[in-house]
Amino acid sequence: MSHAADAPPPRIHPSAYMTLILPFGATGGFVGVSLAYLATRNGLTVEQGAFLVSASMFPNMWKFLWAPIADITLTRKRWYAIACTLCAIGMAGMAIIPLGPSTLTLLMGVIAITSFAATFLGFAVEGLLAHLTTAEDRGRYSGWFQAGNLGGNGIGGGIGLTLLTHYPDQPWIAGLALAALTMLCCVPLAIMPDVPAEAAESVGSTVRKVADDLWGMLKSPAGMLCGVVSFVPVGTGAAQSVLTQAEVAAYWSATEVHVAWCQGFLTGFLAMFGCFAGGWMSSRLSTRTAYVVSGLMLGIVAVIMAVTPAVPMTYVVLNLLYSFVTGICYATWTGLVLETIGAGAAATKYNGFASLSNTPIWYMGLLLAFAHGRFGTRGMLVTEAVMAVIGLTIFGLASLAVRRYGPPEQPAPAAAA
Repeated sequence: MSHAADAPPPRIHPSAYMTLILPFGATGGFVGVSLAYLATRNGLTVEQGAFLVSASMFPNMWKFLWAPIADITLTRKRWYAIACTLCAIGMAGMAIIPLGPSTLTLLMGVIAITSFAATFLGFAVEGLLAHLTTAEDRGRYSGWFQAGNLGGNGIGGGIGLTLLTHYPDQPWIAGLALAALTMLCCVPLAIMPDVPAEAAESVGSTVRKVADDLWGMLKSPAGMLCGVVSFVPVGTGAAQSVLTQAEVAAYWSATEVHVAWCQGFLTGFLAMFGCFAGGWMSSRLSTRTAYVVSGLMLGIVAVIMAVTPAVPMTYVVLNLLYSFVTGICYATWTGLVLETIGAGAAATKYNGFASLSNTPIWYMGLLLAFAHGRFGTRGMLVTEAVMAVIGLTIFGLASLAVRRYGPPEQPAPAAAA
């Protein structure tokens, strides 16, 4: 049954949305933790391990371009079922395909396709959340939604790495378990009404309109600032994809157990609490100050990791701290962008910048992997701190430029739906 547009939204527990979004986080977590850790154990270099993570990130850099397809074609529940099935098949494939230099290209292709499918899963859940919740509940439900995303990242990475290391000759066990858990996330759909596709002229015209709206925003002073915020290498948390790899973790004598827990199971929860802390910070400081402070905090954590003794306890504690501060950075970035873009066409502009914000995560992951090969582990961590300073300097100059042009134009309030 579809949800009527004029009917009040049904009361659905927020845990349903948390469950639905779990596969989105799990697909990225399996690549960023499980495969990243095993990469150097199976003949890949640190740089090649970073390529695996970049393949997972790449579709998320451009997802705003095809987001309208999910809105104007099938219903949200149908899109979710299709995308979830593809994610389950992709997770199984990523586990079963032998990891090594000869299969790197094939595996990157499977990762990219799975990540592409996961974007549609995210679109479907976002559509259900937007249509089936009241304005009063939306903030609270969004917290559960984000908890499922971040928790799924840790769960997918932790379970995947644990099973792959305990059953190295039977990778199908990990693949089957992850695929089954992914499909189980469809269960909440049974208690939810469907949301029909939205009316539109055509897919092509809708996509062009989204691109035109975003480009128009980018040309404004406020949009330029958003563009800078989205592209500078501040608060990306990209070092995690390198710190997870076995060759890098071995610098601290960290084992797969350490990695599974501090980069997998616990990472999602610490990042979730970091998001809450970042929201608290943004409510008490200006959004720009909160963003700068959080970016500096992450750079300081990287420096601390570079200068402290290389022992397993240091690896565990500081990685967990790194995850917590990364959550703070994500929350302060969100607050700054929302304040900058204003109210008009907020969904289009925010999703565009959310896609663009994956760009520094992508290029910083590759840059830090290169820095590790050139300067070693400590040099890689110092590189991240230096890049944060450079990024914050660029952001500061952009902020001064925006002030010179005058305050961002405030669009007229949108009409109530």
